Amino acid sequence: MNASEVLGRLASDQGGVVTAAQALSAGYTRDQIRHLLRSGRWTRMARGRFVPGPVQDVLRHRRARIGAAVDSLGPEAVAVLDTAAELHGIAGLRVTSTIHVSVPPDHPRPQRRSDPDLVVHQLTLGPADVGTVAGIPVTSAVRTVADVILRVGRYPAVCVLDSALNRRLLTEADLAAIPALLTGRRGAVAARQRLTEADGRAQSPLETRTRLRCVDGGVPPDVLQLEVRDDDGYLLGIGDLGWRGPRVIAEADGAAPHGTPQAVFEDRVRQNRLVNAGWRILRFTWSDTLRNDYVPETVRRALRR
Repeated sequence: MNASEVLGRLASDQGGVVTAAQALSAGYTRDQIRHLLRSGRWTRMARGRFVPGPVQDVLRHRRARIGAAVDSLGPEAVAVLDTAAELHGIAGLRVTSTIHVSVPPDHPRPQRRSDPDLVVHQLTLGPADVGTVAGIPVTSAVRTVADVILRVGRYPAVCVLDSALNRRLLTEADLAAIPALLTGRRGAVAARQRLTEADGRAQSPLETRTRLRCVDGGVPPDVLQLEVRDDDGYLLGIGDLGWRGPRVIAEADGAAPHGTPQAVFEDRVRQNRLVNAGWRILRFTWSDTLRNDYVPETVRRALRR
């Protein structure tokens, strides 16, 4: 078995990533490793860790990058904060290349200046705070949410809470346990307020932002995911935000779920059914929620009519 085959087998058992020490043991020289990395035939993931080949799958690349960064900081390192939320699939935070990793507070804080994307923290974590996702040590969903909402503004904090609840990563019992994780930490007062605004019926951060704009503008919706049926009980459509009395529905039109031709066709059919049943339909995009007044004022005018 040649060096390439040996390294390929190791990589397949380790999420696609191998260490420099393993490459040397397989028979590669340091000069060969440097040449393969510089030529792009191998892909660097973290210090002393790489994929022995070009990366095709972006998601796998990102997870391999995170896993290699965590592994490079020792056996007690854990992915935390935004990176932990990313691994859990919790939406609502701005996507960046930064990787947040925590090492124990009693360990020397390692320096990784050669990796500008790596941010090292020293959080106090108990055994119950740590699990694994895709083989990577990561803070639990509950601890991740608690840590994140302490550090971000109101809108992203509520988006994170809504996403975790909607994906069933948090239960109502978990939500009730979060205040204890916030006690004595900077930002705890504001974070507790965010907990009272969470609603797991929101299916996207855009829906959460639209709802919060309505709440702040004095026109909170009566219900989320409003089902509208005809007299025979046939489902005409489901509105993201609804006001039953004046028969108004607000839709949060995200680019991904509403951007395909099939989705556009289905949206039109559903909207026609709802309009013919006497409902007024408003549609909002992400850019609409960046203004304080546009969403609530548009809703207010529809409610008056």
